[in-house]
Amino acid sequence: MEIAQDVLLRIGQPESELLEYKAVLPPAATVAQLICAFSNANGGAIVLGVIEDGKEIVINGLSDDFRAVQITRKAIDLLSPPPAVGYDYVVHRGKRLFVVDVKKSLVEVSLGGKVYVRVGAQNALKLATPVKAIRDAGLARLAKELADDRKSCTAARAKLLDHYDSVLRILDGLPELLYPKGSSVSTESPEGKMLMRILFSSCADTFETFMSDLLYEIYLAKPQTLKSEATVTVKDVLDCSDMQEFITRYAKEKLKKLQRGSVKGFIADNQAIKSLNVFDVARIEEIEKILQIRHLYTHQNGIVDDRFRKAFPSASVNDEYRMTLDEFMSRFEYLTQAVKSVDEVARKKFKLSAFS
Repeated sequence: MEIAQDVLLRIGQPESELLEYKAVLPPAATVAQLICAFSNANGGAIVLGVIEDGKEIVINGLSDDFRAVQITRKAIDLLSPPPAVGYDYVVHRGKRLFVVDVKKSLVEVSLGGKVYVRVGAQNALKLATPVKAIRDAGLARLAKELADDRKSCTAARAKLLDHYDSVLRILDGLPELLYPKGSSVSTESPEGKMLMRILFSSCADTFETFMSDLLYEIYLAKPQTLKSEATVTVKDVLDCSDMQEFITRYAKEKLKKLQRGSVKGFIADNQAIKSLNVFDVARIEEIEKILQIRHLYTHQNGIVDDRFRKAFPSASVNDEYRMTLDEFMSRFEYLTQAVKSVDEVARKKFKLSAFS
């Protein structure tokens, strides 16, 4: 599809309300959010193969390994209603780029029920009602840190941060149920104990999802990484409708050891993650403890067994492992810091696109 001349003339200008650069091809969800934001503002262009590094704009071009057309089509399919979008490869200063030209929509476009708009050079979520402020000072501090972190992260981490923010708001909204005697005392309420288990397990689950999503972004950004790791059969390929589905399935497959609580095994099996050098022995042990608690809460209703006692010697078999708010937040904060370390190193090493 032919790209309008005025759009082509913008390439090389700083990012703005009408222009967004990505060094490599982002996941479909990220592309969809950008298209949504542009369509709900004054339109705009997404240019793949260019990076804005401070005041310098570097035009690297986009590798043929990327399936830009297929990803863009998937992104448009995620939007309701689908806006008017043109997309094609162009050559600029001898480099092959991919340009997505988004037209201003006459009706509001949404992504998964959320409406994004373009504000300056950033995307913003259009809120129907203001988000209620968090009252607890400690929870509010963490919520602010999550919001600040979201300004510069991958799409994988942005999804985790959104979930963790929701967890903080639930904790803040139900003190009488979850910590009626203070943050250092576990609740006696059966419903409160159940909800605490569910919330903590969801944080561990979302950490695993982040690792899978990050692998997906790495493989999509650097297909050669996937080629060096993957041993697949013809059936594996034929069972998938396109490259994106194959990468998604492969990334989830690599997650199995982590889901069984073996962080060490997961890292050993994933060269892309191992090469980041962010998981030392202490971090691996701490995350495996968190996953042990998740396993106990999910499969044992919090009742200590022999396996759990090996990791937590002070716990007694057949007793209930209760969690105070203080312990919850300590382990919660540990996970957020681990995710931050992995995400920042992966973004730099593999030149992953920022989720804006």
